[in-house]
Amino acid sequence: MYGKSSLVNKILGTNRVIVSNIAGTTRDAIDSYYENENGKYIFIDTAGLRKKNKIKDDIERYSIIRTMFAIERADVCLIMIDANEGVTEQDAKIAGEAHEAGKGIVIVVNKWDEIEKDNYTLEQFKKDVYQKLAYLTYAPIIFISAKTGQRVNKLFEMINEVNRCNSMRVQTGMLNQVINEAIAITQPPTDKGRRLKILYVTQASTKPPTFVIFVNNKDIFHFSYERYLVNHIRKEFGIQGTPIRVIVREKIEE
Repeated sequence: MYGKSSLVNKILGTNRVIVSNIAGTTRDAIDSYYENENGKYIFIDTAGLRKKNKIKDDIERYSIIRTMFAIERADVCLIMIDANEGVTEQDAKIAGEAHEAGKGIVIVVNKWDEIEKDNYTLEQFKKDVYQKLAYLTYAPIIFISAKTGQRVNKLFEMINEVNRCNSMRVQTGMLNQVINEAIAITQPPTDKGRRLKILYVTQASTKPPTFVIFVNNKDIFHFSYERYLVNHIRKEFGIQGTPIRVIVREKIEE
C-alpha cells in the first residue's frame, strides 16, 4: 500500500521507511530530515490509529501513544486519505485529534493516479471529504500520487502557507476594524430586547490563532454568530489550514 511511508520515501529519495501492502505496518514514529528550496522540514511517519476493539496487543497501544505524541510535536499534520477508500474511520480519528490539538492541517489524497476521472470527479471527492470531516472545511486538499510523485512537490508550498497561518499574529487595530466591518454587514443577535455588543477583540496567542472577544453579555453571544465572525476573520486575513479558537469574556461597559 502506497501511503504515508511511501510519501516520505518519495520525498527523501530513499527507502528510509518500510513500505508494505499490509495496512498499519508502521508501528513507530520515525523522524526524517529534509531540506529543499522551500525550507527545512522534519517528517514524522507515524503509526495509524485503529478502533479500540482492534487493538490486540501492547505494541498496537504503544503505536497509538506514539502517534498522539507525534501530533503534539508537529506544526503541520498531513492527513493521508486513500483515494480508493475515501475517508475512513481511522482518517477521521486522526484528523479530529490534529484539529483538537490546534495544528495546521493539510488533507492529502493519495493514489489519485489510480482513479478514473471526469470533469466532476475532483470536486465531488472534495465535497465528500468535507462532508465526512465537516470540522475541517478550513483545511486545503491536495491530490497526489506517492508512487509516481505527481504533485508531491506542490506539498511544500502548501505546508509553508498552512504553517504561516497557524502562527499568524494580527494587529489589534486591524483585527477590530475587520470585526467592525463584519458587525456592520450582519448585526449581532438580540434576546428579549437585549442586543449583543462586541466591545473589542484581541489576539491572545498563536498555534492556533486564538482571539479573545469582549462582549456585554455572554449569554446572547450565540455560536452561529461566533462562527460568522471567525469566517469573516478567515476571509479578510486569508487564514487557511488552521483552527481558529475564540475565548468569550464579559466586560461591563464604562
